[in-house]
Amino acid sequence: MKKIIFVFIAFIFSAFAQTNLQDTASTGNLRSANSGFAEEEFRRGVQSYYRGSFNESILEFEKALSYLPGEPLVLDWLGKAYYRAGIEGAALQQWNYAKEAGYGGLLIQNRIEIVSDRRVTDYDYGFTQRFTESGSYPNVNGSNLIYSQPVSSLSNHDGSIWVVSYGTNELLQFDVNGTVVRRNKGPINGFDRPMDVIRLKNGNLAVSESAGDRISILSENGSFIKYFGARGRGQGQLVGPQYLAEDDFGNIYATDFGNARVVVFDAEGNGLLHFGEKTEGFDGFKSPTGIAVCGGRIFVADSVKGGIYEFDKAGNFLGVLVNDGTFSRPESLKQWGSDYLLLTDRNKVYAVELSSGAVFENAITGKGKSLITSAVSDRNGNIIVTDFKANEIYVMSKMTELVGGFFVQFERVISDNFPEVIVEVRVENRKRQPVVGLKQQNFLITEGKKPVEDFVLLGEANNNDFADIAILIDRSLSMKKYEEQLSGAVRELAASMDGKGQVSIISAGKVPVTEFSGNPSQLSDFSAKALKNSYTENPALDLAVRLSANGLVNAEKKRGIIYLSAGDSENTFTQYALSDLTAYLNNNAISFSTVLLSQASPSEEISYITRNTNGTSYYIYRPEGLGTVIKDIVDIPSGLYQFRYTSSFATEYGRKYLPVEIETYLLNRSGRDETGYFAPLQ
Repeated sequence: MKKIIFVFIAFIFSAFAQTNLQDTASTGNLRSANSGFAEEEFRRGVQSYYRGSFNESILEFEKALSYLPGEPLVLDWLGKAYYRAGIEGAALQQWNYAKEAGYGGLLIQNRIEIVSDRRVTDYDYGFTQRFTESGSYPNVNGSNLIYSQPVSSLSNHDGSIWVVSYGTNELLQFDVNGTVVRRNKGPINGFDRPMDVIRLKNGNLAVSESAGDRISILSENGSFIKYFGARGRGQGQLVGPQYLAEDDFGNIYATDFGNARVVVFDAEGNGLLHFGEKTEGFDGFKSPTGIAVCGGRIFVADSVKGGIYEFDKAGNFLGVLVNDGTFSRPESLKQWGSDYLLLTDRNKVYAVELSSGAVFENAITGKGKSLITSAVSDRNGNIIVTDFKANEIYVMSKMTELVGGFFVQFERVISDNFPEVIVEVRVENRKRQPVVGLKQQNFLITEGKKPVEDFVLLGEANNNDFADIAILIDRSLSMKKYEEQLSGAVRELAASMDGKGQVSIISAGKVPVTEFSGNPSQLSDFSAKALKNSYTENPALDLAVRLSANGLVNAEKKRGIIYLSAGDSENTFTQYALSDLTAYLNNNAISFSTVLLSQASPSEEISYITRNTNGTSYYIYRPEGLGTVIKDIVDIPSGLYQFRYTSSFATEYGRKYLPVEIETYLLNRSGRDETGYFAPLQ
């Protein structure tokens, strides 16, 4: 009996023990009734938040504040819930209240600044911004040579990069920390002065060999497959090939430096044509270097003439994009986004606008010995620069990014199997661009500021090869005549998911309805006539977007909404502001893409959401069909990382708030976040 009484007393003491919430109404170790009620609502709010029930958590945090007004920890969490719910104005208000109470220090100040900046600026990353060195990859490790005379590079989906090492006749793969993870020497007899590397549409790599007068084809992991080309001046022959490009049909273009021309091969390596000789209106190349294919146009730089010239796919001269003498010694030329070219010239990197030929200086490496032969954008928004003469590989970042560091957020804590704890953390730059490719060495997890020794990086969502999809169908009256096209589009989209992930169908009628949820293979015979929701003059599209997103918050880490419409729905956003809907999607990593069933333009509201959530607009009858829409969504970068560790905390029967912190480091940039959770009640 004494033992039972002792346990009961211990339980009562634990229930009234001090927690992180301030005890504003009592003295000693006992809390007031208000404090107890506040802590219970706070615990429920935290658990609702981690379940993705943000509206529910908002109500529970508000209740906690009704018992303990002005409690900074609850204000911080209420701000987090508003943020994930897309109501960023309210989130900032709560965080400012917490800050004014002396809570959070630089962490909450940085969060306020970043979110405020995102709300007043476009999500465009700015192709004309200045970049500066944020790090470099070492060329030696002790007495061991890593690379020599780096000449070109290629960004990979996982954040790593390929670098052509001209001096060592190798193709090297580096991770984001500058560590070599793979070395390739090409054919059996080795590369012979490799010059450029590009990724082909089938995933293989093409490498030009300037001394070998050939082009080698490698698998996506760098294994040699074959080579083509031979020394000479005939069809399909080369003398010192340099830079490469590929068009939409898989044809490969090579600048043939020794013959002062461009040589075109088909996807199998057969010579098709060459161009660049003197013709009417064009006096011929003197020293062709960089080349880029943008749509149906071919752009070629000339290192002697100092300009950029435009041709069609048949090699016909179309005009001058940038006049002779503009550049001193232009080298690499790569497409950058949809509207710009990225060009290197001695120690400088320029952005060239495709529509006008306007030139903007993006970066400079200094006034010493330098010859930049390549500049490419990586998956994290940096520019990777190879400097042939300085024997350096530089990582160039936007100057604005270096000041504020990373935006790091705990998204979820799973403590069901406590003391085992799983945390999910999202890492972005200040402009919302995900940071991918990080390794365990880039993170430090602490509990109450004490390092966790056994944490393990379980995975990175960026490497997932499938996504969960919500297909949102416009039920406005204009859609009646597109039922056949709609049925075909849904079937094609579902089939392209290859049975992976889950798909839901939401119809945007007067009241949105979830029509289907399950495996995409179940939609092989989908018919628009089976939709339950009626056509209407006033589809509640904003409510339908919200409903679609609600179903994806706890879905796979890669997820997106695909909106099917005839494109002429107007005035369908009456309940939610566009900015709040867009924030809700962005703050939960949900993209929004549009498939138009007619040639009409999408409404301004739909265009806004698509443009600002990493989405894309497609036309149903585009030549390549809709088969790549899902792939495009899967290819959107994700900066979400998952970790597991063992907690050393006592839980007080699941009633104690347990803090956890994380710091992220990459080259000269860093970021941190802190949160807390509750273990299961006992």
